Amino acid sequence: MKSRIIAAIAASTLVFAACGSDDSSSDTTAAAVVDTTMPAAPGNIVEVASANEDFSTLVAAVTAAGLGETLSGTGPFTVFAPTNAAFEALPEGLLEKLLLAENKDILVKILTYHVLGAEVMAADVAAGDAATVEGSSITITTDGGVKVNDAMVTATDVDASNGVIHVIDKVLVPASVDVSSL
Repeated sequence: MKSRIIAAIAASTLVFAACGSDDSSSDTTAAAVVDTTMPAAPGNIVEVASANEDFSTLVAAVTAAGLGETLSGTGPFTVFAPTNAAFEALPEGLLEKLLLAENKDILVKILTYHVLGAEVMAADVAAGDAATVEGSSITITTDGGVKVNDAMVTATDVDASNGVIHVIDKVLVPASVDVSSL
């Protein structure tokens, strides 16, 4: 609690220091304050996803699969990240089954099917097949918007220190996974 109060006081002091008068001496002070308080580079893929409530189910799945450390690594990665709504659209009970410890290998396959082992920004996306970390390929189409298999890309270029996140509206399942057997 004490450290939160100290942090709040420090932040308030910096904000008020940056709001000084328009004379040249205070401009120099304000510039120094801004230069020393610039936000750090965005966090890694897991940190960026964890900071966005729309990815809470994805983060829970990444944690259950034991992939947090990998996706926090140096990368670079491109993650096609399904939103919570995409996970909710799965057949009833499937998500709960995927999160069970006995289905960890299947969950890992599904999640790594959403990951490319390179950073691909939206401007560099081209139609065709792309190899995933899971080992099989996804198909990217660009007619009428960008799709990954049958998932629509709804937001692009969410920057992370070890790659990029593109938001999709469906959970991708590799052909090698039979979710009906769960």
